[in-house]
Amino acid sequence: MNLTYQWLHDTVRTRFDSDAAMEAFLPQALAPDELKRKGNDRYLSAMTQRIFQAGMRHSVVDAKWPAFEEAFSGFAPETMALFSEADVEAHMQNERIIRHPAKLQTIPRNARFILDVCQEHGGSFGAFIAAWPVADIVGLWRLLAKRGVRLGGRSGAGFLRLVGKDTFLLSSDVVARLAAANIITREPTGQRDLQAVQEAFNALQQSSGRPLCQLSAMLALSIHPAF
Repeated sequence: MNLTYQWLHDTVRTRFDSDAAMEAFLPQALAPDELKRKGNDRYLSAMTQRIFQAGMRHSVVDAKWPAFEEAFSGFAPETMALFSEADVEAHMQNERIIRHPAKLQTIPRNARFILDVCQEHGGSFGAFIAAWPVADIVGLWRLLAKRGVRLGGRSGAGFLRLVGKDTFLLSSDVVARLAAANIITREPTGQRDLQAVQEAFNALQQSSGRPLCQLSAMLALSIHPAF
């Protein structure tokens, strides 16, 4: 099939009672200025939250996140970069958080990643994220996977969605729709397939003016059973 925005809009619209209901359902991305205003601590917190969500029910992690914020002093990168093995052992005794040593060990490494980016680009991590062009969002995924810890696969995109950066998600329904449109033949992992997906999203964005996050949701809705 030829995947056009008009077809996508019309298909998804049938699932809602009104235009307003559809628009209310679709996600929103934050504006660049809003991303810039987020402190570096909020980005480290979101990275860590997404890492803990991987392989777990998100609701379980989210319910415990206030305890994480308290335990890790609000995730200030300058403090967390000094986190030691002894600190990990100490937090393994804290029953209020999820005690996973390998995931806890990502905190100082990702704190250093954030601080390194700030030093390299002469600004905040939020400014770096805000400036990255969404027309190459898979490039940002690649950077997160290469320089961050446990931010590969779907986690990089999940982190970006958590902080409000516009991105698409490669859920099973989105992959199924892209495969039905012959854009890919399997879940994209290699750079060639990811670039093909990026180009498909770029084309949909150019013809619709919608953010990637909304187009991603619409692709999923176009193949998901009616709700």
